[in-house]
Amino acid sequence: QVQLVESGGGSVQAGGSLRLSCAHSGNPYARKYIGWFRQAPGKEREGVAAIYPGDSSTYYADSVKGRFTISQDNAKNTVYLQMNSLNPEDTAMYYCAAGFYAVADPSLLRGSNYNYWGKGTLVTISS
Repeated sequence: QVQLVESGGGSVQAGGSLRLSCAHSGNPYARKYIGWFRQAPGKEREGVAAIYPGDSSTYYADSVKGRFTISQDNAKNTVYLQMNSLNPEDTAMYYCAAGFYAVADPSLLRGSNYNYWGKGTLVTISS
């Protein structure tokens, strides 16, 4: 079992920044990858960023490349999503998720590759 808890959401104006955190637990010997997803009202869930254990390779949706950065602190079992240059289109509930079985490629942005999900943190960007 893996538990994930997101934090760091909030309301900011366009152009601002937020840093989301995902604290994850579980078997420390089971190497899991972590992804960030978001879902806006009336829209499908979108994979935003993912990070793979070992080589820490990262993957980003085109919509956030150059603005968002995913990173991890293994000592704290925490994955971060630094979000800069935010715009109203970034408004959504943001979820982190953990998986074990996929390979390190852009398919890590697919929710079907994840086995455990957090409850989400809300990000609201005003214009």
